[in-house]
Amino acid sequence: MTQPPPPQQPPQQGGFGPPQDQRPPQPPPQQPGYGYPQAPQAPQQPGYGYPQAPQPPQAPQGLPPQQPNPYLQPAPPYGQPPNPYGQQPGYGYPQPPAPPYAQTGQPGGGRKGSAQGVIILAAVLAVALLVAGGVWYASSGKDDGKNDTASSSGGTGGGDTGGAGGSTAKGEEKVPAHTGSQLLFKVPMPQVDDTTVVSGSWLTDKAYVKSGVAEITAYDRDKGSKLWTIKLPGPVCTVSTHTTDDDRTAVVFQPRMPPKGRSEGCSQVAAIDLDAGRKLWTKALGSGGRAMTFENVTVSANTVAAGGDYGGVAFDLSGGRQLWAPKPKDTCIDAGYGGGEKLVAVLKCGSFNDPQLHIQTIDPQSGETISEYKLATGIEYAAVVSTNPLVVAADVGHSAGDGSEISDFFSIDNKTGKLITRISAPGKDYAAKCDAISELEHCTGVAVGNGRLYLPTEEHDGTENYSQTNEIVAFDLATGKQNGQRADAGDGYTITPLRMDGGNVIAYKHPPYDKGGQVVSIDGGSFKETKLLENPAAGSVRDLEGAMSPDYSEILYSQGHLYLAGKFADKLTSSASGERVLALALGAGG
Repeated sequence: MTQPPPPQQPPQQGGFGPPQDQRPPQPPPQQPGYGYPQAPQAPQQPGYGYPQAPQPPQAPQGLPPQQPNPYLQPAPPYGQPPNPYGQQPGYGYPQPPAPPYAQTGQPGGGRKGSAQGVIILAAVLAVALLVAGGVWYASSGKDDGKNDTASSSGGTGGGDTGGAGGSTAKGEEKVPAHTGSQLLFKVPMPQVDDTTVVSGSWLTDKAYVKSGVAEITAYDRDKGSKLWTIKLPGPVCTVSTHTTDDDRTAVVFQPRMPPKGRSEGCSQVAAIDLDAGRKLWTKALGSGGRAMTFENVTVSANTVAAGGDYGGVAFDLSGGRQLWAPKPKDTCIDAGYGGGEKLVAVLKCGSFNDPQLHIQTIDPQSGETISEYKLATGIEYAAVVSTNPLVVAADVGHSAGDGSEISDFFSIDNKTGKLITRISAPGKDYAAKCDAISELEHCTGVAVGNGRLYLPTEEHDGTENYSQTNEIVAFDLATGKQNGQRADAGDGYTITPLRMDGGNVIAYKHPPYDKGGQVVSIDGGSFKETKLLENPAAGSVRDLEGAMSPDYSEILYSQGHLYLAGKFADKLTSSASGERVLALALGAGG
């Protein structure tokens, strides 16, 4: 049918009603960081699931008032958002020159790698701060099970279906007997006074697990009844999207609830058992009253690795034993890690004016470098899209121009460290996004498998009047060329790859105003689409789904169940019906 003309003004709520949903709302000018974002000038009020704009954080506590804050970053160039945590030193923040050091690779100490060159980085300041008190320390240790085990005895079964953006090892998704979905349950939006990060969602055999405000809660996959809740002392900052075969993962959180508009620093690393509903251990590094903070955490094999502007640390997942941490003689810093089948480190090396990123596949137990590829100097940030095969995204020359932080993908041999091919993916043509500045492996709208890279195109005019649509296309990871296959979203829909299911691509179609969203499986050989799920086309469920933009929501699908959730809790946004939810679960009808 012919759809109504587009509105004359930008939508004021996240895409509800015919005109608003016809063109998904544009992302805000800046993305918030972990916990308490900066305050960009927002031209309009974004819809549910979009970050709001609280007051800028104040200067961090614990620093002498008569001295300038040594942690504050210089204003980032090229329109990138500023660091949301003032107490973290920016990469390459100018410091007095220090002599070069060699990495030691001692057990429990710095990671032994092959990075070279003099470095004038945040690591210099960070190490000075952390050793100022004379020692490194690991705090909290192994937690008391009585405090961290959930009050409910309802555990979850084994089996790993992966976290948001993860992938399954086998092609397991079958077409349900009835593909039309129905509402299973809703998770209410928590009450908050300020925009708060609630990032993180996972699936196990029996539970849908979602981060809330200073807590992590498991819900029955069908009924939505609470199975367990893990209370945290402060808000979640970031999480690993990867889980082990026995459903263990890792999170980073603040040590306490912060005052409005401020952060207490993302200094706490914890391992979580998603089956038992228990926090296994909590660790923090620091000295002299200052804690090391982290922007990224991941899991690979039995290792938890966390990185940031101070460098990277790693712990044994089972018991929390420290595997490595920054050392005074380090010449590069581990800015972050990509996990899953392999463990990949992104190192920052070089001087402030001439940085270089090294992409290293490393041994998850020892931290020893297996292979290394050096990106061209001048590339400031890179995101790990996949560790096996190894695919890295970067914004070369700040040319993406659309906030996606992607202009090119690099297909790398993770055994030899040699570049296989470089794939050009201009922001004006392709719609994948990465948060390479901070979370490093949290990319959306991209899947890797079958020796291919699957990307969504940007929206363009459809065949119906005023309609928009897009496609998923495939690039060969050996040649860098498109293979000519395209999976169409259909008029009014926007298609986004979620993950691989064996050789197939699982994709979500965000709907137009008068239809429900769909989940489809795209055959890896023929590119034929098979519908797995179709959501209600009208009513409050349609309103709630329409507010969940794939760019700013966590979307998980498994065995006829679709879960959509926001990454931020706030007190402003709601659906067209006025309802506010944190998460929405839909399932195939019986």
